[in-house]
Amino acid sequence: MSSVAQPLAESVVQSVDWLAIAPPTIAAVVGLVVLVADLFVAENKKALLGWTSVAGLAASMVLLLPLLDGDRSTFCLTGDAAVCSYTADRFTLAIQFLVLGGALLAALLSGTALKDADKNLPEGEYWFLLLSSAAGAALLPASRDLATLIVALEVASLPAFALVGLRFGDRKSSEAALKFFLSSVTATAVSLMGISFVYASTGTLYLTQIADRIQNVDGQLQTLVQTGVVLTLVGFAFKTAAVPFHFWVPDTYVGAPLPVAAYLSVVGKAVGFTGLILVTVIALPSYADVWGPALAALAALTMTVGNVGALRQQATRAYSAVRLLAWSSVGQAGYLLVPIAAAAYSDDGERAIGSTVAYALMYAAVNLGAFAVAALVGRTKSLNRISDYRGLYAHNPLTALLLAFFLLCLAGLPPGIIGLFAKVTVFSAAVDAGLGWLAVVMAVNVVIALFYYLQWTALLFRAPEGEAARHVLPAPLTAAVALTGVVGIALSGAPQLILRFADTGLF
Repeated sequence: MSSVAQPLAESVVQSVDWLAIAPPTIAAVVGLVVLVADLFVAENKKALLGWTSVAGLAASMVLLLPLLDGDRSTFCLTGDAAVCSYTADRFTLAIQFLVLGGALLAALLSGTALKDADKNLPEGEYWFLLLSSAAGAALLPASRDLATLIVALEVASLPAFALVGLRFGDRKSSEAALKFFLSSVTATAVSLMGISFVYASTGTLYLTQIADRIQNVDGQLQTLVQTGVVLTLVGFAFKTAAVPFHFWVPDTYVGAPLPVAAYLSVVGKAVGFTGLILVTVIALPSYADVWGPALAALAALTMTVGNVGALRQQATRAYSAVRLLAWSSVGQAGYLLVPIAAAAYSDDGERAIGSTVAYALMYAAVNLGAFAVAALVGRTKSLNRISDYRGLYAHNPLTALLLAFFLLCLAGLPPGIIGLFAKVTVFSAAVDAGLGWLAVVMAVNVVIALFYYLQWTALLFRAPEGEAARHVLPAPLTAAVALTGVVGIALSGAPQLILRFADTGLF
């Protein structure tokens, strides 16, 4: 009995590095504190829950700083210290910075939204769900085994369903939550099926061990492992909102509270792409001939459908501004897929993945800024149509200039140098990998996107129709707009910083 127990004991996870796991842990603990505190805080002091949540997310970001000194791993097997479930490397820290920063900005937007909702949004539950989702999103990039990866993915996703449908008595919100839930559950089911096939073929869930063992799978299991690889990729394609798995995006963004839509557009997208990178680049490099062409085709299809969908939005249609941002996010997902596909063909896969991380960081800052301005305009124009932004410069010039800057960044035009820089890095990754055709498709889509971004930008400076509405800027909303503006402008002045920060260290 003891001879059997000894090998089992050696495989028990024992080592815990509390500093390495501090960022997601702090977010989760603060979420629980807020949920319990909600029972005792008076109605007129519920705003304290919001500021506690903001402070918790800020503390989680601060705890990333001590981890910059070097890679740290924890939850390692005692029998093999190199095999760990959690690794805080440069890739992990870059994505954690993105998701925690995105959650922090979404929290700042939420403070005003909850106040305006007039008790239609329960504050304690809202903050708990947001922090729980952020904790899962921060855990995911550090995951180095498939079990932890899927758990983190679901911890990030499940609270997001509830956030979308949390508004009392709102049929549109409930419908959006249902669409989001069904699509995500389908993605999870497909991913789990694929992962079970990979596990059955290799006998391990650790990404690095899968990479070694999957190359020497018994011939009788080849079909099983190939099916597992395909199903796993399809599941993550759902999570990234890649076409044709994008159908839930526009209605979900419109039905969700605007801060939640902003959160999903950045953090939700980062979660899907991070999982996809970990599975393809770390666990399945030997199947690059399968996932490389598949992701290249998905990238071309996703950017085209997303940009054409955004182009078709009518300025006077209800919620057209949010719908345009939703379709734009689908198009941007196509650009984000390009370097991941390029990693399959490139000799320098780390540089290709770094291009995706750099683009995601740029997109997060400017897209959250655009949503922040949309939240501001939505306070007086509840239908949030593109036509509602006409003449914004006449009565709120600074806000109009910032929105114009964000849109130009997304389009990749000066003075949005960071947007241009990010697009050039993605182009470079495609060309260096020999994917010239994909670079051409991207160039065509950039031209298509220019039209609707510039059309919206021009509308900001036209003469307003009727009496101009004054947009009062509450402190949290002011902070969100200012932070995104400062980050976007600073990075446009020194765009090389974002690529240096996005150096992944995955290989």
